[in-house]
Amino acid sequence: MESDPSAGVGVFAALAAGLVSFLSPCVLPLVPGYLSAVSGVSPTELERAGWRRVLVPSLLFVASFSTIFILSGLTATAIGSTLTGRTFEKVAAALIVAMGIFFIASAFVTRLNREWHFEALMQRAGRGGPVVAGAAFAIAWTPCIGPTLGAILSAAALSDSEARGAFLLAVYSAGLAIPFLLTAIAFSRMTAAFAVVKRHYAAIIAVGGAILIAMGVLIWTGEFFRLNIEVQNWLTDLGLDFWNDV
Repeated sequence: MESDPSAGVGVFAALAAGLVSFLSPCVLPLVPGYLSAVSGVSPTELERAGWRRVLVPSLLFVASFSTIFILSGLTATAIGSTLTGRTFEKVAAALIVAMGIFFIASAFVTRLNREWHFEALMQRAGRGGPVVAGAAFAIAWTPCIGPTLGAILSAAALSDSEARGAFLLAVYSAGLAIPFLLTAIAFSRMTAAFAVVKRHYAAIIAVGGAILIAMGVLIWTGEFFRLNIEVQNWLTDLGLDFWNDV
C-alpha cells in the first residue's frame, strides 16, 4: 500500500495540483463569473450580497464538479487495474512528467496558456442551477486544467483500489473547491489576494509543473515507495493516517 500514489505524499501532490489549477490564468480571472452564474447575483453586487446568499449555491457547484472528477478517478483506477506491471507504472510516470513539462511550457508559449472563455456556456448552465453549472465546469474546463487533472488521473490509475483512486481525485477537487468557497465567503478579501497572485503567475505555474515532474520521477525510479513510508509514518505519529482505511 505504501507505494500507492493515492496515499502519503501523493495526497499532498494532488491537493497542490488542485490549488494550482484554481490559480491558473484560465480559471482564476473567471471566478467572479462562476460565483455570479451559480448564485444569480450579478458580478458588481457580489461584494455587497453577503456570504449567506452565495455559499449554499457554491457548495452545490463544487459538489457537482467534484463528483465528476471523482467518477473519473474511479474509471482511471478501473482501467489501471487491468494494466498491471512495472511497464505500465513507468508509462504513467512518464505521462505525469510530460504533463508537468507541458504545464511549465504554458508560461512561455502563449498558445498553450490561452484563456478559455466559456461565459455563454456558464450563463446557460447557471440557469439550470449550481449543480448543472458545476457539471459544465468539470466538462468544459477539462482542456484548461488538463495537465494537472491528467497527471492526477494517471496517478489514480496506479492506485491499489478504486476507493483510493476516487479519494485522490476528491483531494484534487478539494484543492479547487476550498479557495472557491473562501471566495464566496470573503469575496472582497479574496479578490484583493487574486491581484497579488496574478502578478506571480509564472512562479505559480513553475511550482505546479515542478511538483508534477517530481512526482513522475519518483514513481519512475521507485523512490515513491520510500518517500511514502516516511510521510505515512510522520502522519501516523500525528494521528492523520486516515486514508489507510480507504
